[in-house]
Amino acid sequence: MEKCKVIAITNQKGGVGKTTTTVNLGVALAKEGKRVLLIDADPQASLTVSMGISKPDDLDISLATVLQHIVDDEDYNLDIGIIHHNEGVDLLPSNIELSSFEIGLVNTMSRELVLKNYLYDIKQNYDYILIDCMPSLGMMTVNALSAADSVIIPSQPNFLSVKGLGLLMRTISNVKRKLNPQLKIEGVLLTMVDSRTNNAKAVISSLRSTGGNLNIFRTEIPHSVRAAECSQIGKSIFEHDSNGKVATAYRDFAKEVLDGEKVRENRLRFERGIR
Repeated sequence: MEKCKVIAITNQKGGVGKTTTTVNLGVALAKEGKRVLLIDADPQASLTVSMGISKPDDLDISLATVLQHIVDDEDYNLDIGIIHHNEGVDLLPSNIELSSFEIGLVNTMSRELVLKNYLYDIKQNYDYILIDCMPSLGMMTVNALSAADSVIIPSQPNFLSVKGLGLLMRTISNVKRKLNPQLKIEGVLLTMVDSRTNNAKAVISSLRSTGGNLNIFRTEIPHSVRAAECSQIGKSIFEHDSNGKVATAYRDFAKEVLDGEKVRENRLRFERGIR
């Protein structure tokens, strides 16, 4: 891979598996030999807790601390605040301070690009950076989309989750038009899938047949109680239930993401060759 890939994992609807996807895709990519940084861009700190930090508000340094250095144009060490996790990924944690930081961004020049400015330097140390976005379309989510190369959208296969995709698409389109012309949508990842229900089958079938230009990943993440337990114990699914169906699905999903990257790289080389 020629450069670091920054992926925003987002959906304004809560409870669709954003954090679970960030953790398990990140660990799966690390198991494939990739250098991975996970960024918790949500003041609720779900990603931070899911990585085993039970009291994120007690942390001296978090994402808000680092971004404040950017806003204040202060020098800082690139690795400040980064936690090296025993499952092979790095984590830049979050806590409630990010909420007040986001409010303060209103009066900041180039407020949509603060996270992008931070990643500009830190990207040299990683192959993948995954940003776990908050369940809203606020300023921190706009920062994540402005900084990202692409977007992965976890979504449950039900009417309300799918209905909410339209608003997210408009936000992504606005960010692409005004702030980040290179932003691409990797696709929608179907999560918490219970393939036994007729409703799930109908929604999935409809999405795959009428999605148009919107990619629906082949991999589907099945519903599992074991997966829900992971955030409580601060481990990935690979540590908690390595032989289970969810671990298998996230392995497959990581390979799908990597394969998609190879296809894009080969296409770019081909196009450059033609020119």
